[in-house]
Amino acid sequence: MGTHYKGTTKEINSLNVYIKLLRASDSIRSRINKLITGKGLTESQFNMLDTLFHLGPLSQSELGKKLLKSGGNITMIVDNLEKRKLVKRERSKNDRRFFTIHLTKRGNNLIEKLFPEILSALINEIYILNEDEQIEFQRVCKLLGLGNTAGKTEN
Repeated sequence: MGTHYKGTTKEINSLNVYIKLLRASDSIRSRINKLITGKGLTESQFNMLDTLFHLGPLSQSELGKKLLKSGGNITMIVDNLEKRKLVKRERSKNDRRFFTIHLTKRGNNLIEKLFPEILSALINEIYILNEDEQIEFQRVCKLLGLGNTAGKTEN
């Protein structure tokens, strides 16, 4: 379903792109999150474990940038994962305020087991697009994500 707004073609098209993009994203996230929450994790916790698994230990500020989360939110996620012994904080020897977050063996084992399940589910979600459509969709999403910083001007 698109917009019911009665405006110019440009306005209607912009609203419809936005609505359809959000609905598609929310639908896929909802289905994938059922798998993640079924394993006792939140989406943010899974994303942090996944990031640490693939990139290695990172500072809390680096994690915030990668996950698009605030410092306070990252602290809460780390606190909750640390309570479950899935990650550990390591204080910097040079600056006691600085922590690096590491996966524990338990956290590594969990994400190593869970990641293939999530990846398989994502493949099943995305398979509706052929390879060329997937590449084009990535290109378009990147353009939208960059916004006007991509150098495109309003028509």
